[in-house]
Amino acid sequence: MRTPGGNTGAGAPRRRYRHAVLLVLMLVYACNSAQRSLIPIIGQAMKLDLHLTDTELGLLTGTAFAALYALAGLPVARLAERCNRVGILAAALALWSCCTTLFALTGSFLQLLVARVGVGVGEAGCAPCAHSLISDYYPRERRSSALSLYSCGLSLGYLWVGLLGAYVTQHFGWRAACIAIGVPGIALALLLRALIAEPARGLADGGAGAAPPAALRAELAQLAATARALFLRWPSANIIAGLTLSSFAAYGSWAFIPAYFPRAFGLSYQDAGLVLGLVGSIPVALGTLAGGLLSDWLGRRSARWYALVPAAGLLAATPCYLGALAQRDWQGAALLLALPGFFQYVSLAPSFGVVQNVVAVRQRATATALLFLCLNVLALGGGALFTGFLIDQLSQGYFAQPQLGAAGALAGLLHAPGGPFGTLCPGGAAGAGAEAALVRRCAVALAHGSRAGIALTLTLHVWAAGHYLLAAAGLSAQLRRTAPVPA
Repeated sequence: MRTPGGNTGAGAPRRRYRHAVLLVLMLVYACNSAQRSLIPIIGQAMKLDLHLTDTELGLLTGTAFAALYALAGLPVARLAERCNRVGILAAALALWSCCTTLFALTGSFLQLLVARVGVGVGEAGCAPCAHSLISDYYPRERRSSALSLYSCGLSLGYLWVGLLGAYVTQHFGWRAACIAIGVPGIALALLLRALIAEPARGLADGGAGAAPPAALRAELAQLAATARALFLRWPSANIIAGLTLSSFAAYGSWAFIPAYFPRAFGLSYQDAGLVLGLVGSIPVALGTLAGGLLSDWLGRRSARWYALVPAAGLLAATPCYLGALAQRDWQGAALLLALPGFFQYVSLAPSFGVVQNVVAVRQRATATALLFLCLNVLALGGGALFTGFLIDQLSQGYFAQPQLGAAGALAGLLHAPGGPFGTLCPGGAAGAGAEAALVRRCAVALAHGSRAGIALTLTLHVWAAGHYLLAAAGLSAQLRRTAPVPA
């Protein structure tokens, strides 16, 4: 499989080989998604076992992952602009899969934190290498469509961890789930290195020319030029702001939606994983594909559609999300959750495509690293922590003043963390031997706090849609100015 896409690369690679490469990269992204999403799936079991707070779960889900991503992402991306991206990607996949597997050996929050940081370091090498490779195999007018197919790995990974991870957690414990999700990534890293060859740089755009000599000043200049193209141009800056805000809301809410179903409806881990694995994968995959294909089709008429399609999707998704949380039975909630997953993720591929198309050939990995720096440090690092903090505070408010309902829960935002809820309900549940009234009071407070905290986070999608609408002004002109010129 290596020969057709080799680095000698005169002309375009054969179509079947190109699609095979895209499939393998999608599987790598599925491993990325599954291992990133593992903590939300096993979080409730970990919470009860280790007596964690939702703020600590938020730290593990997002902040710990993002901590060293900020330091590792850009150096890895600059390395990918010059070196073999397939080799870098295979090494990164092996690293984050090993760290996920090591979760099984941890016995404290601190140990979990260290392992999760390792996952973040490894995953920093995924998106820059994969996006850059796809951009070398597919021309700019088909790039969003190709990236939408690659991004279906997000849904595949979530389905995998939702079904397998939840099943193993239910029957064998959360530690066994870490092994079941982590080990396949190590095997895939070996296959990736053996099967995929490095393409010629800039293959789909007529070539990129030789890389300039490596020097610190030149590397900093390229980094600065890429940052200017992304963050100091009105359209691309608003695209990134919109995707970051939307991802903040998505990471923050879905970090706790898997735990919300057992908390609010009493579902087992296995049943919740099955339901949410389906709800969070199939509609998301369809939305991701639709966003890429639709934006490329409409983009032939006007590039503004690369911003307008995401804006429309996010505006449609928000009321569906809030309607799902208003349901009082799990069937209605799950059914309504399928709709916003489709609408929200139409924004993904068009945003990725714009980022790849507004920079030069040898800036693409760096551009992706800068984008994912925002997505991981700000969105993933902050979203889950923000929502976890909201849930802790809202649960405490409802526990202290249940007679006030939602008003009592909101009052918890004004109080210091801890209080009677944290003392009487460690891990969100009453201790062993507690009276039945206290057991129910803890459970009801946690369910109400979870519902309200997730809902407040989801309203940020409307703000994100506003940035996409702003990006539509001038996007066509920016893409025209940055059309690549063959070396």
